[in-house]
Amino acid sequence: MTIDWAALGQVFGVTLVVTVGLVGLFTVGIVGTSRKPVREGEAAAATAPGAGARTGALVAFALCAAAVAYGIYLIVAA
Repeated sequence: MTIDWAALGQVFGVTLVVTVGLVGLFTVGIVGTSRKPVREGEAAAATAPGAGARTGALVAFALCAAAVAYGIYLIVAA
């Protein structure tokens, strides 16, 4: 039995890049939906994110869901 080290390295590299990208995209979604912190001297209530931030967050979450669904499709279809 021989191991194709080049193929193993390629799988590892692609997996690493996709994982980091997906986690980063999910983080963008979380940041887009989070409330802004209150600065000193301002009112006590935290401000809600703007419409653009919420839209960007929804797009980020939709892309994450699409990537996960595609991954499941690749596993199940084989």
